[in-house]
Amino acid sequence: MPNTIESLTAEIRAFRDARDWLPFHNPKELAVAITAEAGELLQHFVWQDPAQSEQRVRDRRDELASEMADIAILLLELADNCQIPLADAIRSKLAVNNERYPVAKAKGSNKKYNEL
Repeated sequence: MPNTIESLTAEIRAFRDARDWLPFHNPKELAVAITAEAGELLQHFVWQDPAQSEQRVRDRRDELASEMADIAILLLELADNCQIPLADAIRSKLAVNNERYPVAKAKGSNKKYNEL
C-alpha cells in the first residue's frame, strides 16, 4: 500500500472504525492525546546534551519511532476528522515559512522570523 497521507489516513480510519472509537476521538481528545504522546517522545531527551541526544537516537531508534508514529497517527486522524487536508495545510505553512524565513536572512540562524 502506498505511503501517502491519504492512504495512511484511510488505514487509521479503518483501524479506528473497526473498534468503534470515533465517539471517543473528538478534536479535543485527539489534541490532548497528541500532547501526551509528544511528552512521551520528549521524555527520551530530558536532561540530555546534544551529544547524548544523538546517542539516544542511535540506541533507542525503535522506541523513538514508535512514539513518533503515535503522534503521526493521532495527527492524521485529527486532520481527517476536522476535514483539513493535511498535505495542503503543510504546503501552505511551508509557503508562509518561506516568506518568514528567507534564505538570505535565515540561513545558519536560529532567530525567530520577527528577529531576523
